[in-house]
Amino acid sequence: MVTSLAVWMGIVTVDSMNALVDLRLDGLIATITLNRPEARNALSLPLINQLHEVLAQIEGHTEAGVLLIKGAGKSFCAGMDLKGVMQDPQEMAAMLHGLAKAFERIRRLPIPSFAVVQGAAVGGGCGLMIVCDFAISHPDAKIGYPEVDLGVCPAVVAPWLVRKIGAGKARALLLSGGTRSGQEAQELGLLTHLVAQDQLDETAQKIAQDLSEGGGIAMQATKRWLNDLDGSMDHDLHEKAAQLSADVIARKETQERLRSIFKA
Repeated sequence: MVTSLAVWMGIVTVDSMNALVDLRLDGLIATITLNRPEARNALSLPLINQLHEVLAQIEGHTEAGVLLIKGAGKSFCAGMDLKGVMQDPQEMAAMLHGLAKAFERIRRLPIPSFAVVQGAAVGGGCGLMIVCDFAISHPDAKIGYPEVDLGVCPAVVAPWLVRKIGAGKARALLLSGGTRSGQEAQELGLLTHLVAQDQLDETAQKIAQDLSEGGGIAMQATKRWLNDLDGSMDHDLHEKAAQLSADVIARKETQERLRSIFKA
């Protein structure tokens, strides 16, 4: 479990040696790091639960002016840990509903959120990327939604993708599956910034610092209004999406397909 925040030399960190989600507050910039690099930061139920705990702590920290979301290791996030729970539909349903709620919480934050994608952002990981207000990556990144290739329904990410790039592009992307390069993702509108890989962290920090120094009241009001305009807070729709994905995964056909893919 994630424990309380500890303050040391002006830096706030999560006081846990084995946290799956790390939190750091340095000046006005809060940084969440998914910390499961051995699994390419795949979204397990414990990781999603810890993400909620960390988001709750950010919601209570009025000092933060911007949130960065990163992944430890070579990947941003490889999506849902299907192999780990494919024979437990109830746990999968809990993961999907938990992820849908986490997406809402990130979008509801009064401060701008910024995904820093250094490697793969796939499936639910790509959803985590696009739910942020900004996303930066590099041309060789691996980004996309291969759910239909696995026999899984990408319902949880679909509302956010439609809001991000429009219904037509979202339909083509989700139905065709596969992944795209960072360059292609930029052209589709999935990213707001594209830089060389060795400039990724420096550029993200610079943009985050600029954002954090904006007018706080104006930023909060603008984010609330934009959320109203695009329907980001439609909780019932997101719950329906999570249940649809869970129902598809629980089907015998899907389970057999996943077992053949993962050789379980």
